[in-house]
Amino acid sequence: MIVGAGVNGIGTFRDLALQGVDVLLVDKGDFCSGASAASSHMLHGGLRYLENAEFRLVREALHERNRLLINAPHYARPLPTTIPIFSWLSGFLNAPLKFLNLRDKPSERGAVIIKLGLMMYDWFTRDSRVMPTHRLIGRKESLDLRPLLNPDIVCSAQYYDAWMPYPERICMELVMDTETLSPNARAINYVRLDGANGDVVTLRDELSGEHFTIKPRLVINAAGPWIDFANRAIGKPTKFIGGTKGSHILVDHPELHQATLGHEMFFENQDSRITLFFPLLDKVLIGTTDIHIDDPEQAECTEEEIDYMLDLVNHVFPKIKLDRSHIVFKFSGVRPLPSMETTTTGQISRDHSIQAVEPDAAVTFPVLALVGGKWTTFRAFAEQVTDKVLDRLKMSRKADTKAMPIGGGKDYPLAEAEQRAWVAALAAETGLAAEHVHVLFERYGTYARQVAGFMADGEDAMLQNHHAYSRREIEFLALQEKVVHLDDLILRRTLMGMLGQVTGALLVELADIIAPLLGWSESKRRVEVERAAQLLRDKHGVAPEKLRLPALPRVS
Repeated sequence: MIVGAGVNGIGTFRDLALQGVDVLLVDKGDFCSGASAASSHMLHGGLRYLENAEFRLVREALHERNRLLINAPHYARPLPTTIPIFSWLSGFLNAPLKFLNLRDKPSERGAVIIKLGLMMYDWFTRDSRVMPTHRLIGRKESLDLRPLLNPDIVCSAQYYDAWMPYPERICMELVMDTETLSPNARAINYVRLDGANGDVVTLRDELSGEHFTIKPRLVINAAGPWIDFANRAIGKPTKFIGGTKGSHILVDHPELHQATLGHEMFFENQDSRITLFFPLLDKVLIGTTDIHIDDPEQAECTEEEIDYMLDLVNHVFPKIKLDRSHIVFKFSGVRPLPSMETTTTGQISRDHSIQAVEPDAAVTFPVLALVGGKWTTFRAFAEQVTDKVLDRLKMSRKADTKAMPIGGGKDYPLAEAEQRAWVAALAAETGLAAEHVHVLFERYGTYARQVAGFMADGEDAMLQNHHAYSRREIEFLALQEKVVHLDDLILRRTLMGMLGQVTGALLVELADIIAPLLGWSESKRRVEVERAAQLLRDKHGVAPEKLRLPALPRVS
């Protein structure tokens, strides 16, 4: 049994199922609704981690980034990255001292240190290169390219990483792939680990309140920042996690969007914290902070963090006026980092590990806790966990996931001409407009075939309050992707919430569509609309006036 349906739990779920293991995955919330949903949407090696001598992690992450570009080309995309650099030699002496753990005071990283790091970054992928290598760009060329860039720079550096517009959809498609491939795999959201005794685990259905029990041979605790809470629930108190909070904001600012030239701007703030911003579709994602926190339930993006992020953008582009009025969405999550005594949060290892809690008289099955784990390395981490489990179960590996496509990445056409042909063929097959099929292809990759087929199999119309989605597409997501709450749909099956597209009228319209499909009563439908509106207001900073609810129509 796996507790926690973030990307590491889901990745392990897939790998174990491929080996023929009977596996149950549960989460107290929705799939990919915790730490995995609060990422910077980056797939990267971790350039900064070189300073902490985490070479193994950086090498692994870069190779896994490249695999994701191949296995999930619909959701993993190359991202050119620019670093504005404000000195040549800063940090030249400090960096090796930090590397040797002889100094922990933050200092600025100059061009020489950044150049050395990027050379190592390129060297790690010399045998599996899928993107261009780095280059330094002089001050004049840098300012010619971006006239609004801070003129105090001495040069800039450019290299490539990758990003993912839809991390939650990667998780959802992994879940669906796994259940399709294996009859012995089952994933259930909104089921909480409630306790354990002997060889029995008690689970609680968060919707009905009903309790039920299972007898696992082994439990994998993939609860991320909630790992110690989950261990405590089964009578195995631990202190594995020393999490730090990372917050982000999404802004609607066309001038800033244009100024990035489609690049991630990767920038070192005065406290030595690496921060970034880049275009996320038609918005700009800005992050992130790194603040110690004990209880992940208390994570929220504070006013102080918003000031911090706005200031960093204004330092990179001082002529661009960015303020709170441009924010359409904010979010915060907790990194499940190992518990370590360090002077700064940046010194805490970003690597992953498997911590075993062995059986005793009270609980007779082992618990494997998955500590740490970056989004980029989920497949490799899952592989390592699966090998540990197989060893304990006296089983052999039957398959690996290195070259296994994810969801709509299967049979994905890479060339533009092939994509146009694929879209035209599906449009002809379904009778949908080619323009609409192209939108579905951009949204789902080749999984668009199932979505379009469902849409064409019934009477359809575009939503009144969101013209990029149709009623049948919403019905498909609700019926096929384990939607339980309205916020599952707007925050994790789509990007409506994050992109600031949700209004009170849209919430009502969506609830009206999915209520009959999910068996909601009229009172339940009202509760779901109000729950989603409150979540957007309180946790994600959406303006209350935007979420003002119209009168709720009755469900026929």
